[in-house]
Amino acid sequence: MYRNLWIWAAMCVVLIGLSGCNRERSDWQKTRAANDTGSYAAFVKKYPHGSFTAQAQARLQELTEDSDWQKARDANTAASYQAFLLQHPQGKWSEEARIRIENFALAQSPAGSPPAAGTPAAGTPPAGTQPPAAPNQAASTAHAPRPHAKTSALRGGYAIQLGAFKSGAAAAYRRWRVLFAHDRAILHGLKPVVRATKTRAGRLYRLQVAGLSASRARSVCRRLKAHSQPCVVLAPVHRRAHR
Repeated sequence: MYRNLWIWAAMCVVLIGLSGCNRERSDWQKTRAANDTGSYAAFVKKYPHGSFTAQAQARLQELTEDSDWQKARDANTAASYQAFLLQHPQGKWSEEARIRIENFALAQSPAGSPPAAGTPAAGTPPAGTQPPAAPNQAASTAHAPRPHAKTSALRGGYAIQLGAFKSGAAAAYRRWRVLFAHDRAILHGLKPVVRATKTRAGRLYRLQVAGLSASRARSVCRRLKAHSQPCVVLAPVHRRAHR
């Protein structure tokens, strides 16, 4: 008799466990269908140690970052991007936020000009070598112009800045390939240069295009901004300033 009771008890435990699993799976399917922060937050609260909790937390973080990034872009101020970085220092939009903060600082500088001509260009690969290719983009950007080291080009004409990177010249190369693949019609024929500059925050690698007329520089930036890409027009540096 006691043996039968134990068997029934064990079967009840199994059935309850299966019922709980089925309920969690059903709730998970509903949460994925809703696909919003409220649904994922509620799921994590209900199943803090569930089978799908890690996935729910990852998706919740992703959606939260996307929402915060959209708010920062809507405000489009240096302060909004700084606030975003405080919340998401290593997120998928963090590098983009840093680029935009740097461009704001550059646009608000008194001269609004690129670094002095004596500042060496950085990250140019040795002769006969190719800069590192971004994953899954080598084929689509095979015809993208290679960055070069003509620092003197910045001494005449206008220039544009497309980003500034702390992680090195390779990051600037990757950024150029992405931009060229996305906006080939706008950037066709332009030759980028990566310049290393020392700042209070450390060394920055600036992705720029030089030797442009004022109208061409403004046109390129206007069209890139229409595609939500950061771009700053840089006024020319007079030659006599570097004598």
